[in-house]
This record gives sequence, C-alpha cells and structure tokens, in this order.
Amino acid sequence: MSFSIDFMKHRKIYLVVSIVLIAASLIIIPIKGLNFSIDFTGGNVIQVELGESEKVSVGAVREIIGTVVQGNAIIQEFGESAFIIRIQEDEEDARNKMVEALKSKYSGTNVIGFEKVGPVVGAELRRDAIIGLTVALLGILLYITFRFQFRFAVVSVLALMHDAVVVLGAFSLTGVEVNATFIAAILTVVGYSLNATIIILDRIRENWKDLATKKVVQIVNDSINQTMSRTINTTLTMLFPVITLYILGGPVLLGISFALLIGLIIGTYTSICVSTSLICEWWIRKPIK
Repeated sequence: MSFSIDFMKHRKIYLVVSIVLIAASLIIIPIKGLNFSIDFTGGNVIQVELGESEKVSVGAVREIIGTVVQGNAIIQEFGESAFIIRIQEDEEDARNKMVEALKSKYSGTNVIGFEKVGPVVGAELRRDAIIGLTVALLGILLYITFRFQFRFAVVSVLALMHDAVVVLGAFSLTGVEVNATFIAAILTVVGYSLNATIIILDRIRENWKDLATKKVVQIVNDSINQTMSRTINTTLTMLFPVITLYILGGPVLLGISFALLIGLIIGTYTSICVSTSLICEWWIRKPIK
C-alpha cells in the first residue's frame, strides 16, 4: 500500500500541539501530583487467613478491602484462602477496619502477621529509574550521532523526553496509581517510540542523497509515506493487546496498561509528526553546507 500524505504541511501545528501538551503536563504534575502506590509511599503489610473451606479469589478480597481503605491494595495469595495484603494507610485504625470488614464476610478470618514498611524501596526505585533513563538517553544520543548525524540524535532524545513527560501528565491528570510496574511501562514506551522514530530517520538518511534536487520537506514527507505501512502494522499489532489488557486486566494491571496505551498513541504521533517536524524546521532555519 502506497501513501502520499503531505504531513509536513502542518508541521508548525504539530509543534505547537506538543508544546501545549508538555506545558500542560509540567503544570498539572506539581499541582495535582502523582498517585504513588505503597511501593513508593510505604504502609501496612498484613497476612491473613480467611478460614474458608472453599477457595476465595483475590478479586473478592479486593472488593471488600476497597470499601474501607483508600487507594488500591496490593494483594498476593500465598496459600489456601490466605493472603498478604499491602495498603497505603499506616494508621492502626485503617488496619483494624480492613480486618473487621474481612471478618464480617469471612467469620474465620485470622491475622497471622503484620508489619509496617517505609518508602525506602520507592526511593531506590525512583533513583535507579532516573539513573537508568539518563544513561539510556546519553547512549541513544551517542549512537544516533555516530550512526546518522547529531541533529537526528538530538531530535530523537527530545521526542523520548516529550513522550515520557506527556505520559506522566496523563497519570497526574487521571489519578491512575503509579506503582513499580510503571517504571517498566515507561521504559517500554521509550523503546517503542525510539524504534518508530529510528525507522523513519533511517529512511530519511537513505533519501538524503536527493537533497540537491528536492527540498528537505519533500524528502521527509516521502520518507514518512514510504514507512507508513510498517508504522501502521507495528502500532496496531501492539495496540490491540494493550487495549485488551487495559479493559480486562483489572486494577492490578491498570497502571502498566494505561501507560502503554497512552505511550503507544503519543509515541506514534511523535515519531510521525513531531520528530520529523523538528528536523524540517531545524534544517530550514540552519541548513548545513
């Protein structure tokens, strides 16, 4: 299938939209903050046995706990009708309410263990994630500079930072819980966005030899259209399972599926419209002789 769409005709609009998205995200994040899970905030860890002869599902326990505690509890089954439950509240009253709610439904409920956990793991996760992302971006900058050219490298890194900030803004706006899997989701989004961008940049590099006879806008448009079939196939292949995960995955997988869903959409937009528009505008304003 061949395409002939003049994407670069509206390149200034794409850049304005991206600036608005980034500005909105940077305003929303400090105002509303992020809804961090117990992995980042600390809380209570309670081990309970429900004393039921029939198997009790994690979903049933989550539904009961959700009526008396705030935030999404992290529930792990470790035996027949036995669970490890982590909740954000660190007050004794919240723990007692949760136990009473379970006892009202399952009379044989027995607390077999309890401890308070601090946000140390969360601090380590944040630090390691920031370090890992920084190292990855520097490595990407060096590799693309060596493989293509410096301008392509800068555009690619800006596109990745754009996607990460917008995803964070979406989490802050919607209040979806940020847990440990969010870090994996962000890195996955970065990897997908980079791959989609590199595909187009590689085709631009191949077509760059025609710069003497064609304008840079035409070269970029041709490159996007030549890779459009691959972009559509790759995006849809990933999008359908992510949508299914978001709809059917439940509260446990909501964070990672929401991050992947927003990341796929914004990453596809960035690779097609934003990174290419930056290349065009940069070259038009400051061409390299």
